[in-house]
Amino acid sequence: MAVGYHAAMNDASLPYQQLTPDVILNAVESLGYICDGHLLALNSYENRVYQIGIEGSAPLIAKFYRPGRWSIDAIKEEHQFALELSEHEIPVVAPLHDANGDTLHTTQAYPFALYPRCGGRWPELDTRQDREQMGRLLGRLHAVGAARKFLYRPRIDIETLGSKSRQFILEQNLLPDYLVAAYDTLTRDLLLQIELHFESLNNLQQIRLHGDCHPGNILWTDTGAHFVDLDDSATGPPIQDLWMLLSGDNSEIAQQMEDFLAGYETFFTFDHSSVILIEPLRTLRIMHYAAWLARRWQDPAFPKAFPWFGSPRYWEEHILSLREQAAAMQEIA
Repeated sequence: MAVGYHAAMNDASLPYQQLTPDVILNAVESLGYICDGHLLALNSYENRVYQIGIEGSAPLIAKFYRPGRWSIDAIKEEHQFALELSEHEIPVVAPLHDANGDTLHTTQAYPFALYPRCGGRWPELDTRQDREQMGRLLGRLHAVGAARKFLYRPRIDIETLGSKSRQFILEQNLLPDYLVAAYDTLTRDLLLQIELHFESLNNLQQIRLHGDCHPGNILWTDTGAHFVDLDDSATGPPIQDLWMLLSGDNSEIAQQMEDFLAGYETFFTFDHSSVILIEPLRTLRIMHYAAWLARRWQDPAFPKAFPWFGSPRYWEEHILSLREQAAAMQEIA
């Protein structure tokens, strides 16, 4: 990992409170735009994202990256991936570049980028036609993703999402005393189960992915879907970009997967054995989500948005969810 903001800063040394409306608007105008004074904060917790009114033109979206989260090289690599996808006519909201061709800028040490505003609604994916169309888009995205490798982006793996999350929660003494032993034992066993599932696959393919391909990061219009927010783009198995689009019972999931792959395999070959990673990946996401909330708790936006986090009931339900995942993984063992 290149040394950049990740090594030089942390959230405490440069809080988002310094990102005032004047700083935001001045940053946009520094790139040659004239703001009309309209500024709307959009729903984003990890970064700060705003819709900015532009005189005589459509509004723009300004994304200010959380200081310390990614190195500059990692953010640029995210942008390069989005632009590469766009060049292949894959519908993705890519960052705008300035006269010098740069997409990443800095204001008062905040890395930021501008994007066109693109509307749409969450995809329902309740018809075979919609699922096949989405499958074709993902197949095309993965065909481009497999063409080269990330150098600076993270990986979707057990260590990153599971082991480090477990270690953080235990080391920070976040659990009520009466749940510590249960969490410790359960998560240790879960990670062993997950390891066995990954190790059962020979030559598991690892490619560049969207990384966080849930319905909230896909906007659907009358002309089809487009992908947004590559902030979590990563290297990992292709199934990572498929499983979050599945819902329902086992028979419904099987039918949905069949429909997705009918479109997907038009453009990219899918390793069908990797479906055994759906529940392990879901488990890792549950573990990582809890640790993510804990790591961000000093950001004032998080206690306001997630007031239930950290209560004894929260951790009881978290452990219950993990036990359900243990059962789900045993079914596919």
